[in-house]
Amino acid sequence: MELILKQDVANLGFKDDLVTVKNGYGRNYLIPHGYAALATASAKKVLAETLKQRAYKEQNIVDEAKKLAEAIKSLELKISAKTGEGDKLFGSISNANIAEVLANDGHEIEKKFISIAGDLVKRLGKYNAKVRLHRDVIVDLPFEVIAEKK
Repeated sequence: MELILKQDVANLGFKDDLVTVKNGYGRNYLIPHGYAALATASAKKVLAETLKQRAYKEQNIVDEAKKLAEAIKSLELKISAKTGEGDKLFGSISNANIAEVLANDGHEIEKKFISIAGDLVKRLGKYNAKVRLHRDVIVDLPFEVIAEKK
């Protein structure tokens, strides 16, 4: 079943993508929840025209995202956390903590666009996070978890 996505759907595609899914998934989940519409011939023509008009605006957004990516790459993030014995943390560091540190540095990025391998950090050390600023601009963000001063 061919569908046009009306909004971003995790592990499937982004808004205005033309995707092929199994009939049951499209008919029972995507279309009733308003995530997608059937890709008829007329809908495809409307989509093509919309994408053509949006291409110029999209280029400006991509350029801004690339500038932000360069600014983020130059940051050295150090997140302090309470530690127990050894290098174990009390609690964990998540994408929300990274978003908070970035906001303190003046870069407002929603936590849902930040992903850490394994989702949570539970030990001291150096780690990498991926920040999706745009569908075409994804930045590797190295950060370090350090022990909080007592």
